[in-house]
Amino acid sequence: MTKATTKAFSLPKIPLPVRENIISLIPKVLKPTFKLVPFTVQKKVLIPALHSVFKEAMEDGDFEFLQDKWLRIHITDLDINWWLSFADDSLVMASPAQMVKEDVCFSASGDDLVLIAGRKQDPDTLFFQRRLKIEGDTELGLEVKNLIDAIDIEQLPSSVHSAVEQVANWLELTQTELSAQQTQLA
Repeated sequence: MTKATTKAFSLPKIPLPVRENIISLIPKVLKPTFKLVPFTVQKKVLIPALHSVFKEAMEDGDFEFLQDKWLRIHITDLDINWWLSFADDSLVMASPAQMVKEDVCFSASGDDLVLIAGRKQDPDTLFFQRRLKIEGDTELGLEVKNLIDAIDIEQLPSSVHSAVEQVANWLELTQTELSAQQTQLA
């Protein structure tokens, strides 16, 4: 991270051990919380958010490859699974009770997904580091990955864009400092 990026980051400077503890605590708090959120509520939040992010791509027909196919997104540290497909020019979501068979599955931690969304990590890099797993139909997985790569984070509503960017910056800064600290101790 450059000094300019660090300077632009507006959250207060929190000591590294505290940030490390917060990062490890978040999944422990969110995991049981998400278990209490009914599927209908998850769907009512996720589908409009995805439509907002991918509006232009859907209008351009970029999601037709997902027609009659299912993508599972698995957030590993939260044990959340979402099954998504494309039908009638719209993204659709299956409930866990429907037990659809996914054609491809993307698995990663919440931190890594935030870093991807905030453009702090490249999906290819995470894939080769085995932090992003793509299982199932390889061709379909590559099409999904290319679509993710093409997302313009600027298309998000400004408040969402700002929040994603700040959290991604915070995670990146913390991971960089932890890595440097481990290197010094070695």
